[in-house]
Amino acid sequence: MTRAPGPPWGRELRGRLDRLVIESEVLKDNPLGDPHRRPLYVYVPIGVDESKAYPSIYVIQGMTGQVDMWFNRTAFEPNMIERLDALFASSGCPPAVVVMVDAWTSYGGSQFINSAATGRYMDYLCDEVVPFIDERYPTAPSRDHRGLSGKSSGGYGAMVVPMLHPDVFSGLVSHAGDALFEACYLTEFPLTIRTLRDRFDGSYETFWEHFRSAESLDPSLHAPLNTYAMAACYSPDEDRPGEVVLPFDIDTGKVVDEVWAQWLAWDPVRMAPEHLDALSSMRHIYLDAGRSDEFYLDLGAQAFAKELSAHGIEHTLELFDGTHGGLQYRYPGAIAALAAALAV
Repeated sequence: MTRAPGPPWGRELRGRLDRLVIESEVLKDNPLGDPHRRPLYVYVPIGVDESKAYPSIYVIQGMTGQVDMWFNRTAFEPNMIERLDALFASSGCPPAVVVMVDAWTSYGGSQFINSAATGRYMDYLCDEVVPFIDERYPTAPSRDHRGLSGKSSGGYGAMVVPMLHPDVFSGLVSHAGDALFEACYLTEFPLTIRTLRDRFDGSYETFWEHFRSAESLDPSLHAPLNTYAMAACYSPDEDRPGEVVLPFDIDTGKVVDEVWAQWLAWDPVRMAPEHLDALSSMRHIYLDAGRSDEFYLDLGAQAFAKELSAHGIEHTLELFDGTHGGLQYRYPGAIAALAAALAV
């Protein structure tokens, strides 16, 4: 067997990475016709004893993320899999089984919640992936030893899913998670409307025709893509599966108050006061964001942390010099602290 060539190419793993496929029942016949057979990566550290039970940490991705992107490499840096391997090979990190979950949709993402426009992705994670892992790996089958970690939309899921399912997860790590929606989403609505007006005849139908026929992703289309994907999660059209109700008038940009209220009901900052028992039960809560985050998710982290502080809920908030990108170096330390908090 050929060994990995070593840095700056692939590093030889000391632990084990299993690349699996899970067949989901809840994602069958989803409104977008997206695949219900999903890849699932499981990292098992070196030295794990199959006769014992260990914490499990579920790692979820941001908007447009798909699980094989964890192999992507930035120049002069290890990729995520290699970072995990180095973390758990060190003597300072207690062992944990790390599960990398794919919740991609053809709109770019699911926010890890159930939606009539995208599918039942929260049920997929909590009711299918977690039991699938507990049946096959040496994990402690208890919420006290499970945590959820993610960045951006994954950080959003890491805040929201434990609030709604404290029976499944008791620890969370949110790197620049979507929160304080008036800062991270409302500011994109004017750009979305201008882009649609000036390039797509003011029509999302025209936008999607262009988007799906394009040979590459145009970064300038982030705003209309993200806005529609979020509408699919927060304000789906219940009468038209796969379609959305926009929170603004597409011709003028005027906010539609009743639809915007549906979005705000999913804002972690607004959700927190309604889920204090769940948040109080967490064994570990960690939040961070770059001070120059382009989507103002540093403000979202601060606002969520302020809600926690107001009710005496223990947590850690770290703001650092940085933007929304290039945060992968922050993942291992947060995962190590989560693994320690969840240790059996």
